[in-house]
Amino acid sequence: MDFDLNWVLMGLPIAFVLGWLASRFDLRQMRLENRQAPKAYFKGLNFLLNEQQDQAIDAFIEAVQNDPDTSELHFALGNLFRRRGEYERAVRVHQHLLSRGDISADDRHRAQHGLALDYLKAGLLDRAETALLALEGTRFESQARLALLANYERSRDWVGAAKVAAKLEAAGQGSFAGRLAHYLCEQAAALLAKGQADGALELLKQAIASAPHSPRARMDLARMLENTGEPGKALDLLEVAARTSPESMALFAPMMTRCALASGRGPAISALMQLAYEHTPSLDVLDAIVQLENDRNGPQHDARSWYVRHLEKQASLVAAAQWIAGEKLENEQFHPQVQRALDQAVKPLKRYRCAACGFEAQHHFWHCPGCQAWDSYPPRRVEEL
Repeated sequence: MDFDLNWVLMGLPIAFVLGWLASRFDLRQMRLENRQAPKAYFKGLNFLLNEQQDQAIDAFIEAVQNDPDTSELHFALGNLFRRRGEYERAVRVHQHLLSRGDISADDRHRAQHGLALDYLKAGLLDRAETALLALEGTRFESQARLALLANYERSRDWVGAAKVAAKLEAAGQGSFAGRLAHYLCEQAAALLAKGQADGALELLKQAIASAPHSPRARMDLARMLENTGEPGKALDLLEVAARTSPESMALFAPMMTRCALASGRGPAISALMQLAYEHTPSLDVLDAIVQLENDRNGPQHDARSWYVRHLEKQASLVAAAQWIAGEKLENEQFHPQVQRALDQAVKPLKRYRCAACGFEAQHHFWHCPGCQAWDSYPPRRVEEL
């Protein structure tokens, strides 16, 4: 059969036309898909800027469906779900990223960090710990350690918190000596509750060495000595605390007074407190001075004039109520009712307030139960702030 060149010449234009049509179809499809993905993305971004998170999530889901390989959109979705409190959906997004074999090592670490934050927010502390420990040696290591520290504090794992704090300080992430002292004090309190006084004593000594200017460890150790019948040794510790952190004397003034009276050193401690009061007037120190002066001069002495001196310096409803409590009024029969009203009125003024979140409490806290901040409670009552 002879080869007919005419058929070839006729077929070439047809093949060219078909190829051109096919290419045009692919280009139009590609442009359509590329146009849809950015449109959904920018629509979601616009919703996000307008704080319309529900619509933003729908738009990002649409963008992910158009382009499943876009890891950035997955990260955006995961963060949005976590901010909305939809932790289960956030976990699924980050787990999906970790299951992919085509993402970079950095994106894998980023997804691991996101997963750890999901678990933390959801309160799954054990899973969060595992996820955070997996970030050792990555660029998220410092962030993971800080989150792990907060996790251990939240679960009251003071041994684990101490280890992480030591790593952070060794890595130059700041000074954690004060926190380490608190962790040791918390461990000592747990041992004391179990009757293990020797172990508690050793931990408190370590806490003092870790943060010499922090009053807590000396206060805890002094309380321990007072309870075991050694008020003299307890008072020696408190005198050191008064020198190293005089602004905190109000916190241990009542215990200092008890130990001074029990060890017969009332006059010396009264003089020390009067010097501290002149430098920084404090209601708790004032009460201690009045008690010590009354004890030194006998029942006939009325040391309540100290309250009057305080009122001359600054207006204080608490000091006024303390003075009136021992005063004879013209209509003495109404004194109990007036005193009850005053005592009720001054209760809120005797509270302590966290400087970080404003949480108020009747007792001083080293670790705020509201915002979890350390040393955020000033050693002064609300009225004195």
